[in-house]
Amino acid sequence: MTSIGGAASSGMVDWNLAVATATRLMRPGPDVSRDEARAVVAELRRHAKASEEHVRGFTRLGTEETHDTPVLVVDRPGWVRANVAGFRELLKPLLDKMQERRGTGPGNAVLGAVGGKVTGVELGILLSFLASRVLGQYETFAPATRDLPAGANGGGRLLLVAPNIVHVERELDVEPHDFRLWVTLHEETHRTQFTAVPWLRDHLEGEIQSFLAETDVDPMTVLERVREAAQSLAGGRPEGEEGDEGRSLVEIVQTPAQREILGRLTAVMSLLEGHADFVMDGVGPQVVPSVAEIREKFQQRRAKGASRLDLALRKLLGLDAKLRQYRDGERFVRAVVEEVGMDGFNRVWTSPNTLPTKAEISEPADWITRVHRKPEA
Repeated sequence: MTSIGGAASSGMVDWNLAVATATRLMRPGPDVSRDEARAVVAELRRHAKASEEHVRGFTRLGTEETHDTPVLVVDRPGWVRANVAGFRELLKPLLDKMQERRGTGPGNAVLGAVGGKVTGVELGILLSFLASRVLGQYETFAPATRDLPAGANGGGRLLLVAPNIVHVERELDVEPHDFRLWVTLHEETHRTQFTAVPWLRDHLEGEIQSFLAETDVDPMTVLERVREAAQSLAGGRPEGEEGDEGRSLVEIVQTPAQREILGRLTAVMSLLEGHADFVMDGVGPQVVPSVAEIREKFQQRRAKGASRLDLALRKLLGLDAKLRQYRDGERFVRAVVEEVGMDGFNRVWTSPNTLPTKAEISEPADWITRVHRKPEA
């Protein structure tokens, strides 16, 4: 097994154990022959290349030269390895801070090794759950690894998870070639967002690092908040008690300063996801003949009820919030484009100051007024 970052573990988290755990627990992929698998991979690569031109033409963002990040078609273990490498890169400042606070005594070293393995297993369980659900992903903070290269700009790569795409197209009973192009249009939009807007990656990383820097690193406090989250999920909070019901773990484990940062991050993610959905539907009718059928069935799948465990995990991980981001963000983009056109909407990419706030995502007219207002006479 490839060592993530060249080491078996890293203090607070045993990263390689996370990969091994996720790989062992993840669901098997759909039954395909070797020839079928090769054909799917080749087609996804062709669609990714074709999607570049479609997305650039529709969004009026970027040029052929800006697309310097790789497109990788991966299986579920490959997706896990990529995300563990990304987590390790992004969380390093926080984990180093927690390691320093824990101390370096002999007893602490033993506790740290045990804790790192426990955390590695927990992360692996989480990734095994997600590994069968992600169709594609633009990995913004991707470091280069031996089998997964990063882009020429030092980070960023587009991942298309072939077995998951095949699984969903079969589940929905839609035309496979159309569905694969439809998915790559969405993911290529994310790639275009980050390659055509040079400051976006650094801005997003800065917000995330600010969020992590505000984290209360006392382990007992974190455990207590996790316990509260579990109680709210299980309905275990005493009747009538006010608290964190209806909120995900990421919303509970935060300080007041983090709430402000999380609000800005939520707005950005809603914009990015909604923009991708808007582009996918805008380009679709011209290049995906069965786009209407695919969209309807996919929306039904998103809204469809799942098992009790699945629903609990979605809530705990904040995946319900991600579904709201698609809906609210797409509504924002559509309203702005209808009012001021695509070039007027693209002013959103001018600087961090022109990004919509969380409130403006719900009220697009307020963003239009702020960014497009004319100077008073």
